[in-house]
Amino acid sequence: MRSLALIGLGLIGGSVARAARERSLVETIRAHDPDAVQTAAGRELGFVDTVCDSIAEAVRDAELVLVAVPVAESAEVIRAVLAAAPAATITDVGSTKGSVLRDIRATLGRVPTGFVPGHPIAGTERSGAVHADAGLFDGRRVILTPLDDTDADARERVTAFWRALGAQVVCMDAERHDRVLGATSHLPHLLAYALVDQLATLDAREEIFAFAAGGFRDFTRIASSSPRMWHDIARANREALIGLIDGFGGQLDALRTALRDDDGEALMACFERARSARARYLDLIESPAETSP
Repeated sequence: MRSLALIGLGLIGGSVARAARERSLVETIRAHDPDAVQTAAGRELGFVDTVCDSIAEAVRDAELVLVAVPVAESAEVIRAVLAAAPAATITDVGSTKGSVLRDIRATLGRVPTGFVPGHPIAGTERSGAVHADAGLFDGRRVILTPLDDTDADARERVTAFWRALGAQVVCMDAERHDRVLGATSHLPHLLAYALVDQLATLDAREEIFAFAAGGFRDFTRIASSSPRMWHDIARANREALIGLIDGFGGQLDALRTALRDDDGEALMACFERARSARARYLDLIESPAETSP
């Protein structure tokens, strides 16, 4: 590929650039980000060739445009990309897909055939280009949610690019994606934020945090993620999340009842089911993804 354009140079955009550079996948990488700290990091760390002052400059003649901005901004960014490069192949990395497609339809009237919605299931609690990792996508799944009229060449170009970065590509419906990721990613982030926020209000909070062991640190690690990003994701996928929160609330109520009634059998049954389910989950994530054409 001759030219890759990145709109947004945070952790994911920066990691894409770094991986593409180290694997020699593109000749030129141009980037635009309104945050000068991110573009400075990209330039200084050497994985961006040109930092551009505008989206139009960044996407000029690009064979692939990757949009890595907060999901609430995606539609306006894609409109700006198309105004400068109407034939461009565009993909994104947003954690919600239904909201992005709805916003694009509201902004443009339709979803451009050259846009291939995507979401790499990769990341850390850190943010910013300074934390970009060329190996971030190795062996990770990338979900694409193309529409029926998505251009076949654009879909193949995006698929081949992610595979070249080491990812396993799968396809699914956008609404299904949001339900699945709501349960496995968005809800856990909300729970981690809520737990830390609630514990921070207790009188014994200093002791609670001082004596917290590794399990607490592991469980709440994702509460160190970008509040801005997760604010946008939670609002964008709020319908799925409300249902999931209701279901989780019911589970907590059941545990509370078991504790109140000293029902050891109910507690053990819950713990055993969860342990078995997690064992199956580990087998699934360690097995190769079922690829889609």
